[in-house]
Amino acid sequence: MSLAFDVDNSSGNAAYHNLAANSVNDTNKVTATTSLSSSLPQRYRLWMRHCRLYKLTLLILLLLVLLPLLAHRKLLNVEHDAPQTDVHRSRPLLDAYEDFSAMRAGDLKMRIEEMLRIKSTVSVELRELESRRQKLQSDISLYNQKIEELKQELLREQTELERLKISVEQAQVAQREAVQRNTPDLALPRTLLPSYLPRKMNAISAGVAASCEIHNCFDHSRCSLTSGLPVYLYDPDVYNVQHAGYDIDGFLKTTIKQTLGYNAHIVRDPKQACIYLVLVGEALLEQDLLRNNRYAAQEQAAEQQQQERSPSSDDAGNLSPSIDMEKLYKLPHWGGDGRNHVLLNLARRDLNSARTNPLLEQNTMRAIIVQSSFDRGQFRPGYDLIVPPILGPPGGDVWQECASMVPARRKFLLTFQGELRPTSAAQPAQPLDDFILDHLRDMSRSATQDQFMLQFQCVPATEQQDADTLGDWTLCGSDSSRKQLLKDSTYVLILPPLGQRVSSTLMLARLYEALRSGAVPVILGADELRLPYAETIDWRRVALLLPKARITELHFLLRAVQDADLLLLRRQGRLIWERYLSSVQATVDTVIASLRDRLGIPPRPVPSFVAQSVFNSTFIPLKSEPPVGMDTEPEESLGPIEPPYASPAFRRNYTVLRIHSREAWNDWMDPFYLYPQLPSDPALPSEAKFMGSHTGFRPIGKGIGGAGKEFSEALGGNYPREQFTIVILTYEREQVLMDSLGRLYGLPYLHKVVVVWNSPKPPLDDLRWPDIGVPVAVVRAPRNSLNNRFLPFDVIETEAVLSVDDDAHLRHDEILFGFRVWREHRDRVVGFPGRYHAWDLSSNSMWHYNSNYSCELSMVLTGAAFIHKYYMYLYTSQLPQAIRDKVDEYMNCEDIAMNFLVSHLTRRPPVKVTSRWTFRCPTCPVSLSEDDTHFQERHKCINFFSQVFGYTPLLNTQFRADSILFKTRIPHDKQKCFKYI
Repeated sequence: MSLAFDVDNSSGNAAYHNLAANSVNDTNKVTATTSLSSSLPQRYRLWMRHCRLYKLTLLILLLLVLLPLLAHRKLLNVEHDAPQTDVHRSRPLLDAYEDFSAMRAGDLKMRIEEMLRIKSTVSVELRELESRRQKLQSDISLYNQKIEELKQELLREQTELERLKISVEQAQVAQREAVQRNTPDLALPRTLLPSYLPRKMNAISAGVAASCEIHNCFDHSRCSLTSGLPVYLYDPDVYNVQHAGYDIDGFLKTTIKQTLGYNAHIVRDPKQACIYLVLVGEALLEQDLLRNNRYAAQEQAAEQQQQERSPSSDDAGNLSPSIDMEKLYKLPHWGGDGRNHVLLNLARRDLNSARTNPLLEQNTMRAIIVQSSFDRGQFRPGYDLIVPPILGPPGGDVWQECASMVPARRKFLLTFQGELRPTSAAQPAQPLDDFILDHLRDMSRSATQDQFMLQFQCVPATEQQDADTLGDWTLCGSDSSRKQLLKDSTYVLILPPLGQRVSSTLMLARLYEALRSGAVPVILGADELRLPYAETIDWRRVALLLPKARITELHFLLRAVQDADLLLLRRQGRLIWERYLSSVQATVDTVIASLRDRLGIPPRPVPSFVAQSVFNSTFIPLKSEPPVGMDTEPEESLGPIEPPYASPAFRRNYTVLRIHSREAWNDWMDPFYLYPQLPSDPALPSEAKFMGSHTGFRPIGKGIGGAGKEFSEALGGNYPREQFTIVILTYEREQVLMDSLGRLYGLPYLHKVVVVWNSPKPPLDDLRWPDIGVPVAVVRAPRNSLNNRFLPFDVIETEAVLSVDDDAHLRHDEILFGFRVWREHRDRVVGFPGRYHAWDLSSNSMWHYNSNYSCELSMVLTGAAFIHKYYMYLYTSQLPQAIRDKVDEYMNCEDIAMNFLVSHLTRRPPVKVTSRWTFRCPTCPVSLSEDDTHFQERHKCINFFSQVFGYTPLLNTQFRADSILFKTRIPHDKQKCFKYI
């Protein structure tokens, strides 16, 4: 209607302008005619003028009459053309045949003004109609949008319905499995302890005692499989079994009591004990106890003896044993034959006297002997235990004592410092030993590029020799001088003791110092010797064990070892030294673990960190509805909705250390505790999922496989069904945390969310926590520390742990894909943002932390990464305290520390998933990582951690994980595993 009116109006205006133009032209013509007829008579000219004026006036009047008629007619036509339902048609119709010739000029003017008002009214109505039309179009658009939203909601509800159907099917399968289960549901072992003291038995002779083994001299009835190996310690201050004039080293007494006080195996009630520990040494003369030199021996006091017999000498002048066997036999729980008793004789200061083996030729009956020095006829394999001397601190970090593992080749290829003392004619001649020494001297003087440091005459470490010194290779120089030489040594030679000894304290002291400094031991005559904890420690991975006959091929063999193998030997030696030899605590724990391993008793469960809620028991947090559909596509089903399902714990209590004892001692370096699960738990053969061992497995398509639809209905993989826990570390960013929690609504396979509240201030009472369908545990951190991210809280009940920052923004499909990848790489860090360590070419001596885009990475940040809970235990208990202190100092680098730990234990790089390089919310408040000093601190962290570990364990990787059908063309009736991954 508006368009028609505008066209007619423009036509009328054009006609009006044409009429005006014609009038002007006619006027001009009249003027021209008048000028030309100036010569005519005056009357004729006047008559012509009146005629022309009359015609002009008639023409104007005619136009004035016709123009309204035409406009009126046009308006009538428009009104007739309008639809009959037009409610706005209210204008009066003009008479088309109205005679305008009889109208006066005033009436005509009024009529024109009325026409203009009509035009104005019509224009207003048209504008109103246009606005209504626009409003209707807007409403239509809104309704269309609502329709689309309803369609999306329908798809979402249909997807949810499918998920619920799958969940019902999964629940039915779980119910059938529960009914058909034919294996016991294992859990923590319930401790079964004896309730009586050892019965009195008859004493046995030395000959019977010499043939003792575990099966005929040990009482297993006091040590059930579920006992946990309870150990009772005779207080050395109360039960002193030394002769008069002797006493146990005060350092040993104090540290042994303190260390065993921390041990989980110690019991106070002797009726409950499986093993009884008796500290019998190191026993020294009382005057020697006043001396501070660790390697000092007894000082001759001839002026004090003066014709008097020393309390430690017999009538022939020979030193008598320090242990009074009668006192030993009278111990209250000896039981007549000493069964289940362990005699601890730990050397510390006196390394080369006969007192290092005070039980030689003594009838210890059925007691187990634990010491450093044994004669061949005295040692009972599989029964007695060889331990190194106590040369380290009571406990704590010992990394400062160690040298760097790199470079592989050091200044000297082979070193040895020692002198054979004493030289006695009573020692039988050994032609092979003389040949060995001559060959070693020739090798050190030979023309070769390799440097040797072989000294067979030197000043011994002891100030003077005792009268009872045994034939052995003494230590040269001081502890610091030997340490410096060993740090420059690629290999160190260890020669066996003389005589019929299978082990000596001096030889084990050399082994201790070599491993501490990273010099690979070369033990010549190893086939004649017994090494510490040989039942459990694989010394072939630590040292080169050679018979004496290989002396002529020694140089060739040392040159044949490649750098990779050399560093592997050095790394393994350091691990063995740190875990089993380095301190009093390490020695005591290893002795008890070795005895427990012999008996096949599972270790004690690892202590969990009890989580304390930030809310009191009566407070109920406010709940809010979470946002729906923020991070998922409505037509993409990512998995079924399941009730919380905790990972089965302690299922391998009685098998893990029986089957994997060597791995526990030599790879995991942790035979001391029983863990709920391990990342190395074995996978079943593929057929087992369908033939007798199907419980818990959810194969894709029930075993026939499939594409996206079947993939989304089951976890598949090589392990039974499981879920994961999300751990969020937060500090006074409540709204950011609430947003992150809300995005987790509807996330499949999510078991629980654990929020580590790092702030000393509790959450606000009116804070509304999103109801995301799974439990949210808000635990109070002991203090503000980034190390709290990896505390093994007892509320974490799954193997898989997704560690995320409170501002991390991950889609559901990304999280689930990371979870599926982690299930196939359970021993690694699996996550999203990758980083790498770059070498500083300018200094050629340090590392830099780098976050630039790279085709190679070595770290995955734990601000968005999956790890096994096992590593949280190790981070909290086994990682050197110096590293955790550095994390607290910088309030940074905890993610680098975790990557160091996992790569150190597995020697594998992390796994990066998807193309995501960053993970933080772009609109969230500024975090710690935005600080300018953030990268500088991370540079320092990498170099400091490398110093603590002795090397940089990070390994590079050049691939990332994407789903199998990603960017693969598939038939239109099939779905991909993930739509965008």
